[in-house]
Amino acid sequence: MRVEFPTRHGTLVALDDVSFDIAPGEVLGVVGESGAGKSMTGNAVIRLLEPPGRIASGEIHLSGKRIDHLPEDEFVPLRGRHIGMIFQDPLTSLNPLFSIGDQLVETIRAHLPMSERQAREEALKLLREVGIPAPENRLDSYPHQFSGGMRQRVVIALALAARPEFIIADEPTTALDVSVQAQILALLKRLCADHGTAVMLVTHDMGVIAETADRVAVMYAGRLIEIGPVDEVVRNPQHPYTKGLMASIPGITKKLERLYQIEGSMPRLAAIPSGCAFNPRCPHAQQRCRDERPDLMPAEGSRAACWLHDPVDPLPPRQDAEGREVSHVR
Repeated sequence: MRVEFPTRHGTLVALDDVSFDIAPGEVLGVVGESGAGKSMTGNAVIRLLEPPGRIASGEIHLSGKRIDHLPEDEFVPLRGRHIGMIFQDPLTSLNPLFSIGDQLVETIRAHLPMSERQAREEALKLLREVGIPAPENRLDSYPHQFSGGMRQRVVIALALAARPEFIIADEPTTALDVSVQAQILALLKRLCADHGTAVMLVTHDMGVIAETADRVAVMYAGRLIEIGPVDEVVRNPQHPYTKGLMASIPGITKKLERLYQIEGSMPRLAAIPSGCAFNPRCPHAQQRCRDERPDLMPAEGSRAACWLHDPVDPLPPRQDAEGREVSHVR
């Protein structure tokens, strides 16, 4: 998939050659710094791109059916019924003027052939499933009467209300404290496994990925640079950017005076470098990295878009001014 934003100064490429699949019941974690293209990918899939953004090429398939080329009146019914969405802030995701029961019942009846009574029973069932205590007493409560964690549980119930095959969770725990965050992530993983729902979990937190995801896709400057099983990527990252992300996480086994920091910042869309977009920040960049863009290629347990893993012509070790080899980030 490729997403472009036409401007008066030329076309900006926000996503370029982003390809992945997610199996039923699987959680794919999508991680990267702000501006990497994580949320843009989710918005493109559910067709919530801000104009003049557009999908310039590529295809999106849901349960074997291509959906990216559907006209708007055919795509709109897919939202909610087949593709659910969980946004960052649970307070702004709920309408403050209606009770949570009204919002759940309306969502259920909009997508499923149920009477008012049946929909209300289904809403109570959903609230029990997401861990709302005494749901029969809370169904007529308003969003402001719930804590942040409870509101996020309601939002998850709304996302599951129409029994979708696929849910996009866009940093669903950002507004929550750590203990509640862990509960919500465990709940989301369990519910999706029980319902057989595929999940795209967008986050900037590798710790969340390690605890929740089955596979992880690492993005940088709108490109997919590493993808693989979460255990492989977390324990043995292959792309220098992924190694930097992992090295910046504090450990619990030893004391550090200073955490590792990746030098530089994410490039602007109008100034993405040629070749590998990460090359200005990479401690192993060679001339080939600046000239040629690498594709994803096998790299031990995952796939990484890095010339270090080219079986034909791997990059030589980078050396400093005195000829000493520059080591990898550990």
